[in-house]
Amino acid sequence: MSNRPQSLFGLRLRTARERANLPQDRLGVMIGLDEGCSSARISRYETGIHQPSFEVAEMLAKVLGVPTAYFYCANDQIAEILLNLDGFTKAELVSVQNSIKRIQKKR
Repeated sequence: MSNRPQSLFGLRLRTARERANLPQDRLGVMIGLDEGCSSARISRYETGIHQPSFEVAEMLAKVLGVPTAYFYCANDQIAEILLNLDGFTKAELVSVQNSIKRIQKKR
């Protein structure tokens, strides 16, 4: 069995976890998993053997400091944009949205 991510969610989870410099067991404990199974559970999420519920994905996102949508975004560039936008104020997001609309009108 390969330890490489076999799902989009798994790939995004592993990338976010590694960016946060967290081992699997620590991440699992931080979202409330039992210490004895936390590493195995996170590994199963990363390899695509199991898919977490949306509620668990939200907990993972909160601990890792990423928007939940990042885990499900199929486009790598848009996923990176989501990471960059996370934490923007409402006014900043409106400004970005207006910029996108201006670009779209020019197309």
